[in-house]
Amino acid sequence: MSEFLERREIGKTGLMSSRLGIGSTFNAPTHVIEDAFHRGINYLYWGTVRQPTFAQAMVNLAKQHRDDMIITIQSYSPDAGTIQGEVEEALKASGVDRFDFLLLGNRSAVPSDAFVEVFERLRDRDIVRFMSLSSHNRPMLPQLLDLYAHGESPYELLMLRYNGVHRGAEKDVFPFVPDSGPKPSIMTYTATRWGHLVDPSKMPDGEAPVSARDCYRYSMSHAAIDMVLCGPANAAQMDEAIAAMERGPLEPDERERIERIGAYLYGQYAPAYPDQGDAEDVSAGLAAQ
Repeated sequence: MSEFLERREIGKTGLMSSRLGIGSTFNAPTHVIEDAFHRGINYLYWGTVRQPTFAQAMVNLAKQHRDDMIITIQSYSPDAGTIQGEVEEALKASGVDRFDFLLLGNRSAVPSDAFVEVFERLRDRDIVRFMSLSSHNRPMLPQLLDLYAHGESPYELLMLRYNGVHRGAEKDVFPFVPDSGPKPSIMTYTATRWGHLVDPSKMPDGEAPVSARDCYRYSMSHAAIDMVLCGPANAAQMDEAIAAMERGPLEPDERERIERIGAYLYGQYAPAYPDQGDAEDVSAGLAAQ
């Protein structure tokens, strides 16, 4: 059996998650999400765009499988005072009984204690159970890893961008993830680099595009990464992602090809977050060679 089919505990929550999670943004039909759950994916991310088809899948699945589901709600709010109302409204709109994770999205700095206090109030009401955080500011994340190791961080999962183009986490984050002892889980997203790695029109001369399957395999193959988020729009894209779980880790030549294409692509675009690590990206160095 492929090692990517084995579940991992998220932080120290006791929740066992699939190596792939599904995001709600791209409006895959309800039956596609339900089928993916029955094929092993139990992490559902009702995030940036909260599609009603995704919510319907969550409701349908929760009738019999709620204890095996991990459901995340995301908030981008910069104001801790608005989060409680936002989560309450999302709970009503989703139709589920609770969220397992509140994820504070796109944080460029460690959130203030006010955000943790709001989470604790929601947790006490059994609306959310655990806390997580996403960031484009890779150099900030080792601070949260260190705080977690000392029992001083509530974030059981850290989410960041990583793919064959954006490899800066290899120097900014992954070396600081401990091999043993307490650590939050690491989830990555944009495995296809917003579709660029699978786009024939963006390839260097003589290169075929990377399959979505292998983009997910690329991320899951890194030892520091516990989970990868996918965003399917249809059954075929969901099948590609599940095929990555079934196939397992990349061979060295497969990784080298993806990184070669990634270095080329990185050189075609200005850094998206130059003040949060992108200007120092590993792939930028490769592209300059």
